[in-house]
Amino acid sequence: MPSQPSKALETFDNPRPERDYHIHIEIPEFTCLCPKTGQPDFATLFLDYIPDRRCVELKSLKLYIWSFRDEGHFHEDVTNRILDDLAQATDPRYMRLTSKFYVRGGIFTNVVAEHRRPGWAPAPHVELTVFAPGSNTRS
Repeated sequence: MPSQPSKALETFDNPRPERDYHIHIEIPEFTCLCPKTGQPDFATLFLDYIPDRRCVELKSLKLYIWSFRDEGHFHEDVTNRILDDLAQATDPRYMRLTSKFYVRGGIFTNVVAEHRRPGWAPAPHVELTVFAPGSNTRS
């Protein structure tokens, strides 16, 4: 039996909960309907998060994203709804969802929504210097 769209998000235990690490997921085939015209809207979604105890399972994420295909949503609403659902399912330390909607009527729309656990702060950024092989100079 083929898979069906679903609003159920499954998770699994984070294999390294003691460490802050970044998970980046790109979803290039998101679709929903314009609530005004009923025409399809297409977007690429970029999900970035630092998990705590749970990570999102990718097949369930695929079926969840598919569940929006026949629903009417404004770009701002659907971005925030997806972020809220993912944050509720995984309870991450940090999560950002960026939705890049393709052009319609000469207008591109990008929506960025973030969730941050109260009291969590990222570790300081470390910039690493890259040296060219066989030389003492930076590249």
